[in-house]
Amino acid sequence: MSTPNPIERNQPSSQSSATFTPWALILGIVFIAAILRAPLTSVGPLVGSIRDQLHISNTVAGMITALPLFCFALFSPFAPKLARRYKVEPVLLVSIVLLCVGILLRSLSGTATLFIGTALIGLAIATGNVLLPSLIKREFPERIGMMTGIYSMSMNLCGAVASGISIPIAVDLGLGWQGALGIWGVLSLIAIFTWLPQIKGRRQQIAASNQQISNDKINLWRSPLAWQVTMFMGLQSLIFYVLITWLPEILLQQGIDKSHSGWMLSMMQLSLLPFTFLVPVIAGRMQSQRPLVYVTTLLLLGGTFGLLFGSIEWILLWIMMLGIGAGFAFSLAMMFFTLRTRTAQQAAELSGMAQSVGYLLAAIGPTLFGYLHDVTDSWTPPLLILLAASILIFIFGFGSAGNRFVDSRK
Repeated sequence: MSTPNPIERNQPSSQSSATFTPWALILGIVFIAAILRAPLTSVGPLVGSIRDQLHISNTVAGMITALPLFCFALFSPFAPKLARRYKVEPVLLVSIVLLCVGILLRSLSGTATLFIGTALIGLAIATGNVLLPSLIKREFPERIGMMTGIYSMSMNLCGAVASGISIPIAVDLGLGWQGALGIWGVLSLIAIFTWLPQIKGRRQQIAASNQQISNDKINLWRSPLAWQVTMFMGLQSLIFYVLITWLPEILLQQGIDKSHSGWMLSMMQLSLLPFTFLVPVIAGRMQSQRPLVYVTTLLLLGGTFGLLFGSIEWILLWIMMLGIGAGFAFSLAMMFFTLRTRTAQQAAELSGMAQSVGYLLAAIGPTLFGYLHDVTDSWTPPLLILLAASILIFIFGFGSAGNRFVDSRK
């Protein structure tokens, strides 16, 4: 068994405050994480209904899923600055309120409110994406792996559920696409109420923590390690969102009917869930995470080769390999934010940098894949690009997994 990472072993815990209930904070993190992906993954199955009812083009309809990703890319670098000035807890509270407002606006029957609400959702989720890993590092320095696993599991579980229940809510319950998207406002309200206790009784503790890190400023954009983490984050985001967008169409061309191709997409998302919990726990106990990078690469390459050249009878195996590989990659990306930094503020800034570039790649990826398919009338060239991305995952992951920090000179 490898020894615990020094970042988890040496830092003092901030949980000693008598005014702080750890379980209340854990509950708040779980509900915030749960609402960070569901408002996005619930849209895909409903795009056709939204397009037809609002009489918009396919290009405009595609922006419903692309716009939040561009918001992530543009706003992620600013979230750490807001947290530095106004503190993490209040900024997260405002972001959840903004998310609730965005969900309600998006659910109104109008093109303008659809896109205004979608933009607000993107800004709110960008804040949570960046600041939660930093908060976990600050409050649970000895349990970073466990808490990152809980955070990742909550986010991906609700994301998978949202994809599966959108059509039943819209069609079977007769609530339409507005109801299927608006129902997530209820979860965001619960997240608001579970987070409110974190605003009280913590100002002194947080002020002391911020004072400790106020002089710890580095330029991450000049750090080679920060760029390796950033590229790893970007490539895993690209692979995931390409698969979420195009996997059903790829399977349709291989002779699998529409209902089964949708089921395969759900299986891909469900297969990654256990590993989004287990991988951070294992990674937090390792000084170097390179063995996990090897496994990630083999899974992604194996699944993609299976889609390209494997038998259709083994299609479920290829899909599950891709899902598990994506789960490994996502979990490692989240852990790198905390394991490769010394302080919570550094973790927030690295998270902001990596997610800014990462989600820009994620927004471009599905469009590029669609363009390659239109030009070649085949999914083989796009899948070859996916193979190349998996190889780059290995290269940047190998560098990111070494036991060092972004402010080190080497």
